This record gives sequence, C-alpha cells and structure tokens, in this order.
Amino acid sequence: MFLIHGLVVATWVSRIPAIQTELHLTNGSLGLALLGTAAGSVIAIPFCGWLVTRFGSKTITAWSTFAFCFCSIPIALAEGVATLTAALFLYGALAGTMDVAMNVQGVEVEHAIGRPTMSRFHAMFSIGGMLGAALGGLAASRSLAPLPHFAIAGTAFCLLAIAFAPGMMNAPPSPGEHRLKLRTMPPALIAVSAIAFCLLVSEGAMADWIAVYLRQILLAGPGTAAAGYAVFSAAMATFRLLGDHITTHLGRARTVRTGSLVAAAGVLCAILAPTVAWAMPGFALAGAGCSVVVPLAFGAGGRVKGISPGAGVATVTGLGYLGFLVGPPAIGFTAQALNLRWGLAIVVATCTLAALLSNWITD
Repeated sequence: MFLIHGLVVATWVSRIPAIQTELHLTNGSLGLALLGTAAGSVIAIPFCGWLVTRFGSKTITAWSTFAFCFCSIPIALAEGVATLTAALFLYGALAGTMDVAMNVQGVEVEHAIGRPTMSRFHAMFSIGGMLGAALGGLAASRSLAPLPHFAIAGTAFCLLAIAFAPGMMNAPPSPGEHRLKLRTMPPALIAVSAIAFCLLVSEGAMADWIAVYLRQILLAGPGTAAAGYAVFSAAMATFRLLGDHITTHLGRARTVRTGSLVAAAGVLCAILAPTVAWAMPGFALAGAGCSVVVPLAFGAGGRVKGISPGAGVATVTGLGYLGFLVGPPAIGFTAQALNLRWGLAIVVATCTLAALLSNWITD
C-alpha cells in the first residue's frame, strides 16, 4: 500500500507541468489550486482517526487506496483554477485518509513482529515515487495526454491494491485517547510533530516543484523535468532501505540531525545550480537526507511519555502531513512574488529548523 501511494502521487506530480501548460496557469495560480489539496487533507485527517478507530486500519487503508488510485482523473478533467482546486480537494482528502490509515497499519505490524519496519515501509513509498515519476516521464516524452495516462495508471494500481489488500493485518483499536488537543500536548510531541512537518514540507516541495523548477528555471525538456522527482525518490528509497542500519550506528537523534542538514545542503546546491546536470545531484542529496527523518519522527511520536502510542503516532502523522500539503502552495506564492529559486529556499529553512529540534528525538 505504501508502494501504491507513491505510484499515485508520482503519477500526478510528474504531469504537473502538462496540467499547468494546458490550463495556462501562472505559478501563483498553480499554488492557489494546490491549496485545495491542503484543505481536503486538513478536513479528512481528523475523520480518518475516528474511522480507523471505528473500522480498523486494514479496512480504511484498503478502501481509501481503491479510491485514491482513481482520484487523478478529475484533475485531468479540470477546465480552470476553480475546477482544478475542487479536484485537488478530493485528491487531498483521499491522500490524507490513506496516509494516516496505512501508517497506523504500519505501526501495528511493527509492534506485532517486534522489530523496526517503518523505514522500509516508507522506502516502498519512495520506490513507488521513483517508478511513477519514471513512467510519467515516459508518458510526457511520448506526448500522452494526462487523462488517458491517469486512467490507465489508476486501473493498474487499483488491481495491484485488490491483490494485496487481503494480506494486511487485522488489529483491534489501541487503548487510550485517540485525539489530542494542542493545549494538552506534551512539548516533546509538539517538537516531534514540528520535525515531521518540516521534513514533509520538503517532500511536498520536491514532489510538486522539482519538475516545474527544472522546466522553467533550467529549461529542461518534459521527460528530463519529470525525471527530477525520480532522482529524488531513488535516493530516498535507497537510504530508507538502509535506514535501520544507519540509525543503529548513529542513534535516532543524530540520524535526524544529520539527515536534516544533508537535505538542506542538497536543496541549496540544487537551487544554486546553473544547469540540470548540476541540479540533479543536489536533488539526490536532498532525497538521501530526507529519507529516514520522517519514519523516525513517526516512531518517536509513539514513544512520548504519558501518551498512548496510537495517539502519538496519529498526532505526528496528522500534523506532519500538513507540511506535505501547505508547503507547495507557500512555495508557489513565493515563486510568484520573487522567483522559484527563492520559493525552494523555504525548504532549506525548514530542514535547518528540523535539525535544531532533533534533540527532542529520544534514543
């Protein structure tokens, strides 16, 4: 399911330049439309917590995955900013629901087998992003329109989900409080949520703006522009597969600090690069740095004293995921006011802030 989530996300983001061109959108208009994704997720995530508690993470993960596979089709049918925003609202609601549900399922599986697995689950998301972006780049280079691309891909992904959904684990709801109010949250949980927020701002920015940056600023071709996110995802997937080994040697706090600083350095290199050839290694470095921080933050949320693991993970996931959604529109507005290089500088700042907060991660 993590793999499928990455495939669906990358299928959409790889065709953002095509949608932007087809609808004649400025960077500011695109950023405004992307707010629909944030709004849909913000509204859906609290309900998702209740749904998972009521029906179990297996059921909600399965059904939200089936729906998410096809949610790119309304995006391709959009005729302007208003309809694109509405389509992205639906996309955001389904993305948020699936993301929270599958992370809860991941925590339940990790607890049941008694060893760390979240980094590898998130690696599958990155592998899905890499494959989806590569396929999107191929579709773009062959001038395949977004609508048939999204329809074919959605059908294939849904069949994959149907095949694997029965293998998920049935688990009873975890005891304890499942919704926390901000004023009652321990400082440690707020700090860990802030780390997840900062790094998911970075992931969201890379997903939505790498292709646009390479196309607009560095004048890359459509296929090359789409390949930028594949490079980022490939590096992220590789280092997530190595994440448990790295964490064992460095410790959780040092891994978060080092990864955040490496991500900041990578994005800085990319936005200062004069050519595509120089930018790609920067995006790869950013993927490597971001790779293990979010899985470690989710795990840290489940270890905060005085809070049930389920409530802690749900809080970090929900608040952190907001960064994945509000970051790209903020970058779009900054790009419209200044330029896209300054917009992506926001990522450098958020990664640096995550490094400063890393001492709240307990080993």
